[in-house]
Amino acid sequence: MFENALTLNNVSSGRKTAYKTLVSAGLIALAVVLPQLVHLALGQLGGVKWLPMYLPVLIGGCLLGARWGLAVGVLSPLCSFLITSALGSPMPMAARLPFMAAELAVFAVVSGLFTKKIAANGLWAFPAVILAQLAGRGAFLGLIALTESRTQFTTAMIWQQIRTGFVGLAVQAVLVPLIIIGLRSLLMKDKVND
Repeated sequence: MFENALTLNNVSSGRKTAYKTLVSAGLIALAVVLPQLVHLALGQLGGVKWLPMYLPVLIGGCLLGARWGLAVGVLSPLCSFLITSALGSPMPMAARLPFMAAELAVFAVVSGLFTKKIAANGLWAFPAVILAQLAGRGAFLGLIALTESRTQFTTAMIWQQIRTGFVGLAVQAVLVPLIIIGLRSLLMKDKVND
């Protein structure tokens, strides 16, 4: 959607890359800060319940498309891990990092596949987010099932975490599309007919 808005406003290729880089960096920064704030306010269970890192990643996919969203999805948990490790309390923990990076990559790519449809009609953000959530959580659970004998995680443990996170997923299934619809109306005002 962001690409479409930039194209409609005759932004040059180099400036498009610069804008998308800045937006990606902002979303990654939000994906690092937001979980810290939730954990400070609500503890570790708050993170499992509200899934704060997912919000900027889903926005990134819908807004930036699959390729740039993929970068946001992979770099968000990696940057969070590196920064919080330097501060003495890694989030996500090292054993969970590859699974979370894969899950968020799926979130971003699936939601990013809808970016052109969202540019044409903002309501497409709703199925984009819901399908991304289903695919991402399914990928996470599937990866755990495939590696269960070699990791500290079990499918039962991850399924319980997924169930705990239904609240956060439900809120984000409404909130993210509303944010995207709002951004779409700002970015593409008078450019696209609904």
